Amino acid sequence: MSSQRLSVVTGAAGALGAAMARQLAADGHRVVMMDVAADRLEEKAQEIGPAASPLVVDVGDPAAVERVCETIRNQYGTVDTLVNNAGILSNNKAESTSVDEWRRLMAVNLDGAFYLTRALLPGMRRQRWGRVVNVCSLAMKSGGLTAGTAYTASKGGLGALTFSLAREVAAEGITVNGVAPAYIRTPMVTEQLTDVQREALLRQIPVGRFCEPEEVARLIAFLVSPHAGFITGEIIDINGGLHMD
Repeated sequence: MSSQRLSVVTGAAGALGAAMARQLAADGHRVVMMDVAADRLEEKAQEIGPAASPLVVDVGDPAAVERVCETIRNQYGTVDTLVNNAGILSNNKAESTSVDEWRRLMAVNLDGAFYLTRALLPGMRRQRWGRVVNVCSLAMKSGGLTAGTAYTASKGGLGALTFSLAREVAAEGITVNGVAPAYIRTPMVTEQLTDVQREALLRQIPVGRFCEPEEVARLIAFLVSPHAGFITGEIIDINGGLHMD
């Protein structure tokens, strides 16, 4: 592991991804921020400062992922930490989900995590140190309370990918974990749910509020730290008591 950690965060133009990048930068990481939203990505990177570098990429495009990972290796070096956060929400249930929507959600929510991990694992293996965190969802455990079929299935696949990778690389100093948040105060909750849905959800969440993006970011900061080297293959819930197992 290099003296200054190099981390990649996908979906970094959104509220959650930006909070992750901000937390990692505060912890001394150099952070490569990835997203398809070029303008918002540049804005968020500028807010963080020189520790953050924006790279525009569609993580659902395997050729684009290969190109951007080659750019990272050439310009920044070996990636120590990968946070697969990029995701698209759909609340459509099975009969309302088109084939195109299904494929797009799988491409971004699941395939992108695989493409990036596959590309960046060799560097972690060479240095025998690495951290991968996949942002899953309560939907994978609950069947999707408000989330749709494609979203729920994509996050379930991401959980299984977490387990498979964790077992594969555990002996090489690399941990792979997931976090399963529920109802973070981001546009997915504030804009894509109705007032009635939000009020109903708040009545079900024992702590009585939505999760803040910074709370998820701090959890991930711990998982990618040297202090979490004995935690791998876990999906850690952060849902205010909405689901307990």
